[in-house]
Amino acid sequence: MDRPLRVAALASGRGSNLAALIAAHLPIELVLVGSDKAKAGALQVARDAGIPTVSFSPKDYADRAAFDRALFGAVADARPDLLVLAGYMRIIDATVVADWEGKAINIHPSLLPKYQGLHTHRRCLEAGDTEHGASVHYVTAELDGGPVVAQARIAVGPADTEETLAQRLLVEEHKLLPAVVGAIATGRLQWNGQPVFDGTPLASPLDISAQGDPSFSRPV
Repeated sequence: MDRPLRVAALASGRGSNLAALIAAHLPIELVLVGSDKAKAGALQVARDAGIPTVSFSPKDYADRAAFDRALFGAVADARPDLLVLAGYMRIIDATVVADWEGKAINIHPSLLPKYQGLHTHRRCLEAGDTEHGASVHYVTAELDGGPVVAQARIAVGPADTEETLAQRLLVEEHKLLPAVVGAIATGRLQWNGQPVFDGTPLASPLDISAQGDPSFSRPV
């Protein structure tokens, strides 16, 4: 690609992953940040960085599909090459998701396929896991079920709580998401009906923690 990757993002919360993406100074152009919450902190993060924003309220639409068509239609109007779900907390209508196959990624706070959905830190502790982590995956109609391309891992200690796990994992998320977007922007990670890394179909997720290398120099 002879130009920066055009990236749009959707977020529902404070926007810390968005801020990490901005701070990474990747070869991308952030063309739009959208939200389902008019007061989401992510929108202010975007405005402070000079990125256009848009928000839609689900209450203004008859059903989820109508809302999703409106929001994702606005995203499509910005002509992104990639859509990043950076803490976007709504389930997306399957017919809308279909239009974004291979062009949308999501970051999720668990080592998928474990703990799809909500309360991942609590479920990790309740299961007695000794390891926790975050995953970036391509978005499909299945909730948190698309192909996983990269993960970051942390150890779970006996004194850990939901809050401490969340805090420590967020640090890793802020490395993981920019690393994946950077790999897409440079052409190392591509979609060809499945994730392809450095020209080879990705047989297992890249692991940023094991490598200690946010550029993903090799699969594990």
